[in-house]
Amino acid sequence: MHIEPELVTGAKLLLSYATATVSFGLVAKASLNAIKQDGVRKLLIRSIMAIVAVFAFFELFMHHAVGVSEVHLILGSSLFLLLGPAAAGIGLIGGLLIQGVFFAPIDLPQYGMNVTTLLLPLFAMAEIAKRTIPNTTKYVDLTYAQTLKLSLTYQGGIIAWVAFWAVYGQGFEASNLVSVAMFGSAYMSVVLLEPIVDLGLLAAAKASRKFSFSAFFEKRLYSASI
Repeated sequence: MHIEPELVTGAKLLLSYATATVSFGLVAKASLNAIKQDGVRKLLIRSIMAIVAVFAFFELFMHHAVGVSEVHLILGSSLFLLLGPAAAGIGLIGGLLIQGVFFAPIDLPQYGMNVTTLLLPLFAMAEIAKRTIPNTTKYVDLTYAQTLKLSLTYQGGIIAWVAFWAVYGQGFEASNLVSVAMFGSAYMSVVLLEPIVDLGLLAAAKASRKFSFSAFFEKRLYSASI
């Protein structure tokens, strides 16, 4: 998921700076909560893990330009479930920035849009998880239906934000709308694949109980929040 260069230009870029600032604020708030709960060291470890993972998602995993953006396998729900919202948010910020600075400088003017598109759905997903997953349920015990709901929220949010930036930048011209539709259709494959990946990772975590007290993973992964 990268907004194509020149899709939004000029003064319109100011909106992306504002939305990115809101996104950073949400990450900062989540980070403070994580520090209060687990301490700085655990957040730092998980954040580094998330940054490395996000960089791999963007630079090493397969990705294709489709319509107004690129289709990436961004495992946002996996990062959230394994590492928590704060580390996942920091990972998305850092991984995207490293990828842009060192490998795709052409994407840097779109950084505000890209980081907004990745972060706001992350915190929407966190809210959905809070409302739909019972406090007595450990993340390692989630079902396909529950992980699918999280994936739909996250990936659906990405599709919605990409569509917004495309229309905001280029209007309702038929060619632009076709490009948006092409991107949305192609991205549905990620929506269907991500819950399967999530369940595989959660099953591996469940089989490795020795990590249940590890600094590497989100506390809720192995413990109900009661």
